[in-house]
Amino acid sequence: MPRNSINRILDQLDELKSRFGLREDRSVEQILSRIVGQKANDAETLIQLHEILLFLSAYPQNARVKQLSESLLKSFEKRVVVAREAGVDLSALDHPDVSGVIGRAVIDTFTYPVVRWLVNREQRDVVLDWDWFEDENRLAESWPRFMPLLEEDAFVEANVPYKSWLRAASAGSNSDLVWLVQRFESLAKSSGRSEKEIAELFNAQKLYVRWTPSYRASRTGMRLPVRRVFYHQGPLIQRRDISLKDELEKPPTPLIRLSSQEGKAILDMAREASTARYRELYGFTNGDPARVFKSNIGRGVDIFIIGLPPKRRLPLRAYHAAMIFKNGVPIGYFEGISLFERMESGFNLYYTFRDGETAWLYARTLNIFRHLLGVTAFSLDPYQIGYENEEGIESGAFWFYRKLGFRPTNPAVMKLVLNEERRIAAKPGYRTSARTLRKLAQGSMIFELAKPSPKVSGPGDWDRFQVRNIGLAVQRRLAARYRGDVESFRAAAVEELARVLGLSTKDWREVKFTVLSDFSVALSLVGDLSRWNEVEKEALVKIVRAKATADESHYLKLMQKHARLRRAMIKLGSQ
Repeated sequence: MPRNSINRILDQLDELKSRFGLREDRSVEQILSRIVGQKANDAETLIQLHEILLFLSAYPQNARVKQLSESLLKSFEKRVVVAREAGVDLSALDHPDVSGVIGRAVIDTFTYPVVRWLVNREQRDVVLDWDWFEDENRLAESWPRFMPLLEEDAFVEANVPYKSWLRAASAGSNSDLVWLVQRFESLAKSSGRSEKEIAELFNAQKLYVRWTPSYRASRTGMRLPVRRVFYHQGPLIQRRDISLKDELEKPPTPLIRLSSQEGKAILDMAREASTARYRELYGFTNGDPARVFKSNIGRGVDIFIIGLPPKRRLPLRAYHAAMIFKNGVPIGYFEGISLFERMESGFNLYYTFRDGETAWLYARTLNIFRHLLGVTAFSLDPYQIGYENEEGIESGAFWFYRKLGFRPTNPAVMKLVLNEERRIAAKPGYRTSARTLRKLAQGSMIFELAKPSPKVSGPGDWDRFQVRNIGLAVQRRLAARYRGDVESFRAAAVEELARVLGLSTKDWREVKFTVLSDFSVALSLVGDLSRWNEVEKEALVKIVRAKATADESHYLKLMQKHARLRRAMIKLGSQ
């Protein structure tokens, strides 16, 4: 067959992958059978083949398509090896959209928690990569702590052979990196430094780590075991088929709490999926294996909801992450950060699967959190819709959310939207320019469900709110009244809040006291706190205590009942 025949075959397969019917199914099967003996002669062809196979594995028309796709993926490493040995430039496979293919390494300055996790889980597949390292002087600040006499070299000599020092010190260890991580772990115990301080010290080295994922940890072979595969025998659900309001008001799907062991397995898979794509999600890195829930939303989709342990939580907002699997294939993730009934939502369907049922997946994910947390207002950061995010501009993210019912919170942007919508209605085939999309992405967007109690809240309450505004106001107070003495500021704020609420802080252990301290500095900006009635003060104490308990959903639901605290926080965050 001609040299470029595989490209024509893949183009045909790309067109057929989302079509359904007996004739189409047979065509897909035939094409997959033909691909077995075909060679990919360049990186772009390898990428196209790999991503189509992954899509078909997640969205198979029938069992034969699933089996053929998985079989081709299992032999994919051979294709990579053959191409590499033929001198093909494979650097395109390392782009974050498609990285993590079997046979390719992921190289980055991963954070200490990720490196430690990789070393403990993937020890044979992870090493230091000195080719990328740029600033060896940074090592002089940390390595003398566990390499005697290194100061003699590092403090006064030029061109210090740090690799030689490391190899000499780690002789007998399985690897330099394993030994180095163990030293930092020991340093935490011997010095009494917190894990956060140790992480800061490690991260300051900016060491590059090379991870070569095994098949099960690569994008190619990572799978969640599933009992039953969902085969697509009809059209995929399109955005036009989705009413976000109706989806949010549907009953929730059951949530099953996993055991700690099961939760750890899901977290490991979520971390692998993110690390292979050069991403690090706070909720996956710091997730609590004891707070992982599973929801099967149908159509072969499992969503795992992940909470944070008390020590890792944000000061004011509640944080939850979610990992999304389709027929066992990881296809995306979600991040929800909530305060009262408002959730800032970040949704990322991986590049490969954006031809799938994106709007339906997003709506069903929000439905889970709507019922789990009681949130009813969903906010989007400008980055999500394209601000300083060219991928968002190219994909038309703004219109994806607008057509689901989101509205801009900036009046000037809203005016521009209405003008664009008139043009779209008047000119069939009209497309918004990239320049205009960048203007539309200048502000946040929000979707609000109607509230059962308009006296408590109403549309537009959150339009100008940013939690950052509260933090900046706290910094100004710290600078003006305490000249930057943060310890004195926190102590005074805790003392004042305890006095107003009638609290004794003696029995508040570390985590709860940290929560109390964070709330104290924020509430120090509320001028009328002492005039709140006793019911409001007692409810505030329960909210502060709930922030440090096992379940942040309880914390949020208590917040949603406190109208006065809500008004105060919105006012502070909207200035």
